[in-house]
Amino acid sequence: MAMEILKRLGRLSATVAMGVAVMTAANTAAAADVLKIGYTGPLSGGAALYGKNALSGLELAADEINAAGGVDIKGKKHKVEIVALDDKYSPSDAAVNARRLVQQERTPVVFVPHSGGAFALQAFNERDNFLIGAYSSVPTITARGNKLTLRIPPAFTGYIEPFIKVQMAKFGNKVAIANADHDYAKAWTKAFAPAWINAGGEVVANNPMSYNKDADFFSGVSKVLAAKPDVLFIGGASEPTALVVKQARELGFKGGFIMMDQAKMDEMAKVLGGLELLEGAIGTLPLVADERPGAKVFVEKYRKAFQKDPTSEASLHYLTLHAIALAAQMAGTATDAQAIRANMDQAFKKLPADFNPNEISGVGADGGFIANTPVGIVENGKIRQTRLSDIK
Repeated sequence: MAMEILKRLGRLSATVAMGVAVMTAANTAAAADVLKIGYTGPLSGGAALYGKNALSGLELAADEINAAGGVDIKGKKHKVEIVALDDKYSPSDAAVNARRLVQQERTPVVFVPHSGGAFALQAFNERDNFLIGAYSSVPTITARGNKLTLRIPPAFTGYIEPFIKVQMAKFGNKVAIANADHDYAKAWTKAFAPAWINAGGEVVANNPMSYNKDADFFSGVSKVLAAKPDVLFIGGASEPTALVVKQARELGFKGGFIMMDQAKMDEMAKVLGGLELLEGAIGTLPLVADERPGAKVFVEKYRKAFQKDPTSEASLHYLTLHAIALAAQMAGTATDAQAIRANMDQAFKKLPADFNPNEISGVGADGGFIANTPVGIVENGKIRQTRLSDIK
């Protein structure tokens, strides 16, 4: 009897073991049929809205790809899965998150929507073999020679010369610097001030302000206006930038504004009650004002999905994920970051217009996205669209 019981237990153990093995194999196969995309960004704290806007673009692209059957990699359909972690805009937290995403989730790509985080990830991404999707226009991100970095927005340095040409011709050659005092604003100022001088202009005042801490800009704006500038160079987050504009107009300033790309005209207009106070400003073009066909299609899709207007953070993350999916298909891999990176330029060249609202035409050897970027100029209470290449 005892021997019979032992035999039965042995057969049961073998059956259970076989079942576990089959389940493990099935789970492994299921995991292998997923293209996992990592995201580390601010999902709580003061920058949470910005981080969620960026993430929403990835989510919309993933939903579209999955609804169409997934990514076809060597004849097998792969679902796109976004794994998002909160870094509260902290570079050190971004680095911890990226290691977790790569080691535990096996993500070949990690998006990070701030330069501090991108720099932190660049310390180990080539060693750990993952591609960084860096959402920052700081040009040094792609000047370091990192072979597995994509810089998604155009470098901010591309705006400076055209912006100067327009405003110096229209308003005069005296500029006062009254932008924010954070690191990104300092990088803009470092490039902008000598460019203005080289164009024949004069910097008559330089008084950066704490846009993220102050709500009353009377003292700071009064100080720069005392130098009688023709143009104010401003910018930081949209709401405080709008308050700087409002203060300048209330103090009688009638000149023009050059705005850093961080400040968005449409968001500022909500604070200012319209575009009237922004008359004569030049800056990045709001996506909702973009007349390009792909942009219009995206705006409608986004509004339907999220019941709000999209930002450029959303559209640029959206198109980048569509291109990554196509690059993974072309490379025949859901895990090899180097192979995906090698196909990104061709992926953009083949990407349908409906999935490319910002008309990215390719990826440079340094990892920077290539585009003929449109900008906006406020004239007669409306935003006039033009391209950087059209400003002579």
